[in-house]
Amino acid sequence: MWSGDQDAFLEAMAEAGKSVSDYLGNGERIVYISVMNRLSVDCDCDGNPAEPDMHDIGILASTDPVALDQACIDLVYAQKDGDGASLVQRIEPRNGLHTLEHAEEIGLGSRTYTLVNIDE
Repeated sequence: MWSGDQDAFLEAMAEAGKSVSDYLGNGERIVYISVMNRLSVDCDCDGNPAEPDMHDIGILASTDPVALDQACIDLVYAQKDGDGASLVQRIEPRNGLHTLEHAEEIGLGSRTYTLVNIDE
């Protein structure tokens, strides 16, 4: 079950997201929200995920899903004192950033973003 082509799977996830965006007027009627708390190395589809080992980061929102995911990944990588190290170690061997690369290539969004903090 888990022995398939990893990059093809990651590309299929990006393409599925693009199909939803296209169906909903090229994303014109969508706002994407990521709640970056209780981040675990396991997928949120796992019924018994590993306990989180990093601090909560916050809530991010965008009309561009690729920019939003890139910002989230950048914030994980920016954590100090080893916070999120297990998550990074899970992402990298699985080529996890390839989903964002492919999503940008197929026109789902851009990996370029400006982070605006509304708390300040």
